[in-house]
Amino acid sequence: MGDRTMVKDKPYLLYFNIFSCVLTANVITVAENGLQCPTPQVCVSSCPEDAWTVEVNQLSEKVGEVFYTANRNFCLPGVPWDMPVIQSLQQELCPGFLLPSTPALGRCVPFLNSTPPELPGISSNTSISQGISGLFDILNARDISVKIFEDFAQSWYWILTALGVALVLSLLFILLLRLVAGPLVLVLILGVLGVLAYGIYHCWEEYRVLRDEGASITQLGITTNLSAYRNVQETWLAALIVLAVLEGILLLMLIFLRQRIRIAIALLEEASKAVGHMMSTLFYPLVTFVLLLICIVYWAMTALYPLPTWQALLGLPSCGKVQMNTSCNPMAQPVNSSCPGLRCIFQSYSSTGLVQRSLFNLQIYVVLALFWTVNWVLALGQCVLAGAFASFYWAFQKPQDIPTFPLSSAFIRTLRYHTGSLAFGALILTLVQMARVILEYIDNKLRGSQNPMARCIMCCFKCCLWCLEKFIKFLNRNAYIMIAVYGKNFCVSAKNAFMLLMRNIVRVVVLDKVTDLLLLFGKLLVVGGVGVLSFFFFTGRIQGLGRHFENPALNYYWLPIMVSILGAYVIASGFFSVFGMCVDTLFLCFLEDLERNDGSADRPYYMSKTLLKILSKKNEALPGHKKRKK
Repeated sequence: MGDRTMVKDKPYLLYFNIFSCVLTANVITVAENGLQCPTPQVCVSSCPEDAWTVEVNQLSEKVGEVFYTANRNFCLPGVPWDMPVIQSLQQELCPGFLLPSTPALGRCVPFLNSTPPELPGISSNTSISQGISGLFDILNARDISVKIFEDFAQSWYWILTALGVALVLSLLFILLLRLVAGPLVLVLILGVLGVLAYGIYHCWEEYRVLRDEGASITQLGITTNLSAYRNVQETWLAALIVLAVLEGILLLMLIFLRQRIRIAIALLEEASKAVGHMMSTLFYPLVTFVLLLICIVYWAMTALYPLPTWQALLGLPSCGKVQMNTSCNPMAQPVNSSCPGLRCIFQSYSSTGLVQRSLFNLQIYVVLALFWTVNWVLALGQCVLAGAFASFYWAFQKPQDIPTFPLSSAFIRTLRYHTGSLAFGALILTLVQMARVILEYIDNKLRGSQNPMARCIMCCFKCCLWCLEKFIKFLNRNAYIMIAVYGKNFCVSAKNAFMLLMRNIVRVVVLDKVTDLLLLFGKLLVVGGVGVLSFFFFTGRIQGLGRHFENPALNYYWLPIMVSILGAYVIASGFFSVFGMCVDTLFLCFLEDLERNDGSADRPYYMSKTLLKILSKKNEALPGHKKRKK
């Protein structure tokens, strides 16, 4: 490549072959060339004014005679006067052709009405506009990438600080649930009731105004403009009825299910205690992330390795005898003394050969392997966490009877005894996901030729498979908990977990919704808090922090803000997924405890005293609890 140093008397950059910029539309070529147009470049004092091409009889002449004496000072610096023109072209020291150009953004950009020269490597359908478009795409991508890199270099430590704040907030929220779970759930429930009440009031006001104006749906009729329905009274009346029904259902649930809500709150408090005794479990998602990353990287390398076809492309005036657009080896770039500009670039995917004939089947196999391994890694994480938290619940005296290293013990135990069960559960889920992928593929292929009935049937199938996938995930999650507790195979554990949950379906629903509401609030608290702090800091709205805490000067201030918000969401999701697994594990253990034990000396309860009080069990009447410690 030429020297890009911009000197005072040479302010413009000239590209020897602007048509090579079209090749960088390929992602692989862009990466290989570092967001640069793959052609020599030189700084010039003025852009070419006329079209010119090296003629055949000039190849044997000297560079000084063809370029310098004709005032074509467009060769790279240091090219000797007496060098043959053919040698300068072979070494890419001088351009083989010139196009009339105009300065733009410090570059010599050819006129759109110019005629491309007929040279090897420049196809007939390649236009000046394509080359210019490719050039500006490179400039824009490079300019944006440089600015983004500068912003990250200026703000990376502040982004890490924001992620640290997210980690601390997530940890504090989980640990404080043992103290504020009850009041927090009450505040959230009252907040939901308040939002519904305001919705009812707003709908009533809109309905009353439109009713007085006489705006009715009979005057509007049937229309495809959905926004028009906002101006009729029936729309707001229907919304009012729906919100009133929801408000009534929620109030009745609070009245009749208050005891089960108290059990859910107690389980949340117990889960916070369990996480507090096993802090290492909060960082286990890092292990899952690393394993998932390995699976995805291996899948990507396997899927992309055998497919590309590479072809020789690009030439100069002396490359007329070189056959272009032929297969070549990208690992060994073609060497040709008469055509030094010859290169091997990615052109397309192969369509011949045994691998290509079986490509579709191989793609299905690779996707199946990806889904299976990913689901197995997720199942491993759930079973390991369930084993650790189950050891907390079934410890009769807490924390004395809790194992020293509960997480590592559960990890080793899961790998040693339960790998096959996890693989079987992951396979069932994978088959359902593959069915969804195949259905999406068929839907995409037949989208243009389907009638409305076929579209409706396809949507029904897709909805059913989505519901089935959600059910399988729910069943697998609880099956893994039973596997971690009892060590039985997947089928037996899934059956026992399902029957246990069905016998306590009301408690399941209440606990699930209370937990979802609480974790949603926690995510909003963490992500919203980090987002607000990041916004005020990176926009310079926090004053008086001192010289060492000034916000950096950024090109795109929203970039670190978005990265901080995304990172905070990932951190909060990781922490709260562990907490959710803890709640589900303790809940199943609690149900098992209720069914297996009766509080006698032979079969004492393992639940906490808080749960016993909620269940109206007197500790004095339970011999098995006289030795208990809280």
